[in-house]
Amino acid sequence: MTISQEQFDDLLSRSALAALFYYPEIAVDDDGRNLQKDIAYCLEPVAGIGDEDADRLRVVIGRVITNPTAHRSELLALVIELAPPPAE
Repeated sequence: MTISQEQFDDLLSRSALAALFYYPEIAVDDDGRNLQKDIAYCLEPVAGIGDEDADRLRVVIGRVITNPTAHRSELLALVIELAPPPAE
């Protein structure tokens, strides 16, 4: 399955939203919301991606959610690597 640029854009938007609303105490205390659920939500747009790439994204998205300033460039680089080249 080919993952489109729009799907990767959706992944980035969801990751930014999850990072914006990340609150460690809620993730620890609340059964309804946690980091793994946030990561799964972010990965929904690229559900057809290969397992190895999904695992790489899962790790980086987790880092971005918990510390966006330190890891956002890592996520952008990975998305650029995995996304198809822009259509001309």
